[in-house]
Amino acid sequence: MDWAARRESMVDRLESGGRVDDPATLDAMRAVPRHEFVPEHKRDSAYADTPLPIGDGQTISAPHMVAIMTDLLDLSPGDDVLEIGTGCGYHAAVTAEIVGPDHVFSVEYQESLAEQSRDRLDRLGYGDISIRAGDGKQGWPDHAPYDRAYLTCAAPDFPDAVVEQVRSGGVLLAPLGTARQTLVRARKREDGSLDRADHGGVRFVEMQ
Repeated sequence: MDWAARRESMVDRLESGGRVDDPATLDAMRAVPRHEFVPEHKRDSAYADTPLPIGDGQTISAPHMVAIMTDLLDLSPGDDVLEIGTGCGYHAAVTAEIVGPDHVFSVEYQESLAEQSRDRLDRLGYGDISIRAGDGKQGWPDHAPYDRAYLTCAAPDFPDAVVEQVRSGGVLLAPLGTARQTLVRARKREDGSLDRADHGGVRFVEMQ
């Protein structure tokens, strides 16, 4: 299987569709081997633009959604980024391609997924990404303040602790809502409030 060619074709489709055009995002999507992050029996579909089950009731997001979220975060090299919901580790790897692996801090609720992702990322060269198992609603205060924070699971609102751990001027991004979800990007004001903008309806697994 020519995985590199299939990955290149996937990114070409994302670019030609007009939804993603940032060179850094496209380069990151080209660099990360998505097939390594999906169960072996699903690998034939690794470069289809669709979410896939990864076990334990969790999914790996569709490539276009990962790319759109990466675009909206407006990442720069050296930004410290908090991710809530490691899952299989794919989104963290894409983020790491832009900011650097040692600037990505990810919290996964399920210990088994955290361990699997840690091993997988280390094997693929992303071993400097920091992963811990815990309650994502509490963020990861040890490494705060963050320049960016995002959720890969739906929540009723941005968790207070996560908001507190983002610096003034920083950006938060999350699918918000329960029955109906909206992708919301927010910039944190100096007074701690959030300047929000909606970016369309989405469907994510709900935060545990």
